[in-house]
Amino acid sequence: MGKAHPLLHAGSLPVHALRAEFPILGQTINGHPLAYLDNAATTHMPRRVLQAMQQFEEHGRANIHRGVHTLSQSATDAFEAARATLKAFIGAGDGHELVFTSGTTEALNLVAQGLWAGGPGKAWLRPGDRIIVSGLEHHANLVPWQHAARMSGAELAILRPDAQGRVHLDDLQQLLTPATRVLTLTACANATGERPPYEAMLALAVRAGALTVLDAAQAASHAVPDLSALECDFMAFSGHKMHGPMGIGALAGRRAALERLHPLRLGGDMVDWVSYEAAGFAQLPARLEGGTPHVAGAIGMAAAARFIDQTGREAIDAHVHALRAQAVTGLSGLDGITVLAPHATQSALVSFVAEGVHPHDIGTLLDERGIAVRTGHHCAQPLLEHLGLGPTTRASFALFNTPEEVDRLVAAVAHALEMLR
Repeated sequence: MGKAHPLLHAGSLPVHALRAEFPILGQTINGHPLAYLDNAATTHMPRRVLQAMQQFEEHGRANIHRGVHTLSQSATDAFEAARATLKAFIGAGDGHELVFTSGTTEALNLVAQGLWAGGPGKAWLRPGDRIIVSGLEHHANLVPWQHAARMSGAELAILRPDAQGRVHLDDLQQLLTPATRVLTLTACANATGERPPYEAMLALAVRAGALTVLDAAQAASHAVPDLSALECDFMAFSGHKMHGPMGIGALAGRRAALERLHPLRLGGDMVDWVSYEAAGFAQLPARLEGGTPHVAGAIGMAAAARFIDQTGREAIDAHVHALRAQAVTGLSGLDGITVLAPHATQSALVSFVAEGVHPHDIGTLLDERGIAVRTGHHCAQPLLEHLGLGPTTRASFALFNTPEEVDRLVAAVAHALEMLR
């Protein structure tokens, strides 16, 4: 069984006090205290986020932008204040804007579709262009680009990882051509924990004349990128990955790049004028936010950003990295276990395969002991097949997880292997 990482004893993160902020963690599953290790899929919300959303729903609920009454104006102010909070959270500058979406998936679809739609002479993507997608991606940052390539006539090129799951600058350089119009990649691979050198890769693509897209979903809870320091045109992230609500996310980026996008959702609140024959789109960010937004979700997402900042990003980062290191050490010591990307020390998740044992069986036996993990392809089937691994078991950590829970994980996996073999 792995020993606790020394960083966990530095006292920089009051984990047990933080756990009290999360009501859901106090329950038992199958007679065991819940050890929630599925944070790469969805994180839990602290009380202050729940309270911020409840306050709006009980005292401020109204539709925004289209009402002169007090509640509507108050809701509009709260919605725009949430936007300002999140822009500050990601380091957006004067040349950036933030658009609310339903999550990272919608944000990435908005970019992919928005760059080929719009009609002749208006689309950014045209026949003969090249789109480069890293081979580490979640399906949400691959399938939309497959569709964009088909619809625009562009070529889809994959930046393939090596046998250890790393992607390399030299390989990207070879893929970049004068025809390259887009590079899109993740800040952290959700299936392996690989953290690509995205800063350098984005800069390389910009120098080649491409637009750049960063999927920051897995980084938003502890290592959110600083947009002002990146050569990044579009960045997507989700509330539910950063201790906020489900059904809300954001697409942020350079205003000039966002203005290139044809809106994904057409209808109310994204228009400047409408006749029976035509319509004129509103200015950013409204033109990309058609329909009634998830106002409570935006307020909750902003509250989650404040919670992360008040807790301390560096402390959270060190904590989850240490938990990951502890898990890698413990799991690697078990017979027949292969840990994916053991070198990825800047990650908050660990994926592994067990020789002769199916991940779903491991996950079921872990659940019997109150340990929640994720099993399967993690919406990254091409990557896992490229690595020759198939489905995996994944444990992922957040600020409220403890070394004791990692010990429980390792012991439960060892027990599952004994049972299943």
